[in-house]
Amino acid sequence: MKKIAAILLLLVIVTSCKVDKEVNVVTEDSKMTKMEKNLSKYVSFKLTSDVSKLSEKERQMLPLLIKAADKMNDLFWYEAYGDKDELLASISDEATKKFVKINYGPWDRLDGNSPFVEDIDEKPAGANFYPKDMTKDEFETADIKDKSSIYNFVRRDENGKLYSIPYHKQFEKEVKEVSNLLLEASKLAEDSGLKTYLELRAQALLDDNYQPSDLAWMDMKTNTLDIVIGPIETYEDQLFGNKAAHEGYVLIKDQEWSQRLAKFSAYLPELQLGLPVDEAYKKETPGTDSDLNAYDVVYYAGDCNSGSKTIAINLPNDEEVQLQKGTRRLQLKNAMRAKFDKILVPISEELIDESQRQHITFDAFFANTMFHEVAHGLGIKNTIDGKGTVRTALKEHASALEEGKADILGLYMIQQLHAKGELEQNLKDNMVTFMAGIFRSVRFGASSAHGKANMIRFNFFKEKGAFSRNEDGTYKVNFDKMETAMRDLSNLILTLQGDGDYEGVASLVADKGVITSELQADLDRLSDANIPVDVIFDQGVSELGL
Repeated sequence: MKKIAAILLLLVIVTSCKVDKEVNVVTEDSKMTKMEKNLSKYVSFKLTSDVSKLSEKERQMLPLLIKAADKMNDLFWYEAYGDKDELLASISDEATKKFVKINYGPWDRLDGNSPFVEDIDEKPAGANFYPKDMTKDEFETADIKDKSSIYNFVRRDENGKLYSIPYHKQFEKEVKEVSNLLLEASKLAEDSGLKTYLELRAQALLDDNYQPSDLAWMDMKTNTLDIVIGPIETYEDQLFGNKAAHEGYVLIKDQEWSQRLAKFSAYLPELQLGLPVDEAYKKETPGTDSDLNAYDVVYYAGDCNSGSKTIAINLPNDEEVQLQKGTRRLQLKNAMRAKFDKILVPISEELIDESQRQHITFDAFFANTMFHEVAHGLGIKNTIDGKGTVRTALKEHASALEEGKADILGLYMIQQLHAKGELEQNLKDNMVTFMAGIFRSVRFGASSAHGKANMIRFNFFKEKGAFSRNEDGTYKVNFDKMETAMRDLSNLILTLQGDGDYEGVASLVADKGVITSELQADLDRLSDANIPVDVIFDQGVSELGL
């Protein structure tokens, strides 16, 4: 009996200490500076992988690939802001400097790009791709060489006339260094596909002709190491959504997980035919020469390392390559696990109805993310009335709508494959985890294409009754109504894309791409509970033990 009493007393003491500690955390939080609160939006995570499975030459390649990727940081700094060194030298507070480095500039990417450094103005919509005083009309009427290229900057000459300068000229010294590193790595490559890709990518950096290396990247099937490097995504250009920003990922394939996923790309043509939209909007046939693989990512640099971090990749973006060969979908398993454990689960404990929390699973999160990337291959790449590609027709709204399409069609794919018996997990897991994922991504803010897409979907789902909000501020999925809302939103997005309806998309963004006061209050509860918004990485050669 004394032993039981002693144990109970010890439990009381331990519990009391735990409560006191939590109270102290809250108390300390109230004393945090604004910049310390900004930094608390991010939680650190170590990027690592089992390099013992690699060959000796592969282990020799990794430092070269990481060094090449790291050089993308300086190029992206110039694209996003300009002179990095001058900005950092003007700041004395170390916490502010750290936050500037996370954001690649003085604007908070998780707060609508609001400035957080004294005497800094609003971020130009065109970042540093265009002159800050240039208007849309001026650009559209100007006679500029290679005007539609995604691989050049627009600048003014001494007379104020607009002209372009290609990336490989602006960054001549830097891309030569990166090219040499890729060539050095190619000499160690034991996989012929990887060797060819590295050689062609090294050349592409010197002349901005990326299509041959994109095609070679699609042909790689048996490689274990991978690197995604160069000017790729156009999210940073929020003026026209056209200029590509530099980034780099270094990756190690998880062969076991990849084998499990390999079969799903073959279903794309069949799923395309079943899309819930009129026939005219699904006439394109998606390429089936597509890889679906799982990776450990061991290095992020540049665009992909700014603000909210990518946990899956769907490339190339070249529409001609997509129609010819499809795309490769890379699931970044270790980064995905970091966001699930450190962010999504805590969010669900705060905002998802208690009776549905058992449906929050990593397998569902992985599947939702994976099929989001696969779903980029569905739908339409070219408008149905000759306006050109969807991307050029929808301009700065193209990225947000495409991300919204991939989210909703990813869930559609899961539903269809589940009905065919190809997926065994509980479909309710996917739906509830999907709902929790909306809260996670909405916190990325209006400056993020993914954040904007999730705001639109949240408000559309609310209007359709796909979920209900309880009095205690938790949310409950209405499964039947969510399936209906999913089909309706799929139809709307695919139609807007196929029509190249710029005004219609602008209206959708203005109407539904907003965070209501009620939702904002719920999101504020997540911040009050010290749930981070995203991750930053401890990464590099030393973290890999090399």
